[in-house]
Amino acid sequence: MKHAFVFPGQGSQFSGMGKKLYDAGVSAQRLFELANEILGFRISDIMFTGTDEDLRQTSVTQPAVFLHSVIAYKTIESAKPDMVAGHSLGEFSALVANGVLSFEDALQLVSVRAKAMQKACEQNPSTMAAVLALADEKVEEVCRQVQEETGEIVVPANYNCPGQLVISGSLKGIDIACEKMKSAGAKRALVLPVGGAFHSPLMEPAREELKAKIESTGFYNATCAIYQNVVAKAVLDKDEIKQNLIDQLTGAVRWTQSVQSMIADGASKFTEVGPGKVLQGLVQKINKEMSVEGVS
Repeated sequence: MKHAFVFPGQGSQFSGMGKKLYDAGVSAQRLFELANEILGFRISDIMFTGTDEDLRQTSVTQPAVFLHSVIAYKTIESAKPDMVAGHSLGEFSALVANGVLSFEDALQLVSVRAKAMQKACEQNPSTMAAVLALADEKVEEVCRQVQEETGEIVVPANYNCPGQLVISGSLKGIDIACEKMKSAGAKRALVLPVGGAFHSPLMEPAREELKAKIESTGFYNATCAIYQNVVAKAVLDKDEIKQNLIDQLTGAVRWTQSVQSMIADGASKFTEVGPGKVLQGLVQKINKEMSVEGVS
């Protein structure tokens, strides 16, 4: 039996997140204070007492979720994973867990990523939409049709689980695609309250900015394989990990395929480390025979 640790991404945040971790011990408090210093603002205060609106700001959300996940992981660090994966932003937490990135370097990368993504959103107003109960292949086909017919950018962004796929693109493109998805048989095609078209070509300016920071950051040898979003397979080589992390901003999160690969490689138990229970639910929708638990 192999034990997989998985780390959530943006969308898992909530007011009060991390407070119990902070109260649990001095080591957690030190990490929160170190994060405040690295980021240049007191993110711990926003996490503990901020409003939902405060936590929805990309420059806050991403470091907050990363911090919660990594500090939660360090409370159970004696339980070593056989493999790790992270959903979008969660890849950075996973790379701390398998030793590829230091806490400090990963947090700096997350901060650069968040700011670059926010800037890209402001440059190109865009959005995402959830498509439910439609085959992945049909969603892909509709996205291609919209792009060919209108020239608007619309791409599959998050393969969350069978029957749940998120698309990403321009405002006009997503509106057109949603109508076509419903006509094609989707149970729902719902525009999401997000700041932009994450995991699409519209994030190219952010990708270039993050690339420069990643290439100047030290990456170390992995203690176990990470199943990265853009390739959905085990990766150990640190140069390949770097490239996949860069490509992730404009590439799709292949979560369904990543979990399937982990199971094919022997995973039978999944532990979600971080705020919320989203990934536990997705894993069981991908394969109901898996044992799942959470550490938050």
